[in-house]
Amino acid sequence: MSDTMNVTVAELSGDAVILDVREDYEWEAGHIDGARHIPLEQLPASLDGLDPDVDLNVICRTGGRSFRAATWLTENGYSAFNVVGGMGAWFEAGRPMTSENGETPRVL
Repeated sequence: MSDTMNVTVAELSGDAVILDVREDYEWEAGHIDGARHIPLEQLPASLDGLDPDVDLNVICRTGGRSFRAATWLTENGYSAFNVVGGMGAWFEAGRPMTSENGETPRVL
């Protein structure tokens, strides 16, 4: 049984720390401005850059990868929350996004 906590997009404040664990091509197509991007498979090697005392709101496309990442982070002493519904929920809520490719941001 996991102790991973969930948070909805509506519950995220403007200063929430967002950790996006999607693949590079997904990030480039559309992401949250100011989010930290670490693809899921790179997360174990990237822990030095994360503060275990800061609440990390982990997001992916729909919530599956972010749930796994948040669970793993919590088990390793970090404060992490899974963003339910992922970037799809973010987009549906009309929250702002940016892209790296100059196109209209979208969720892949």
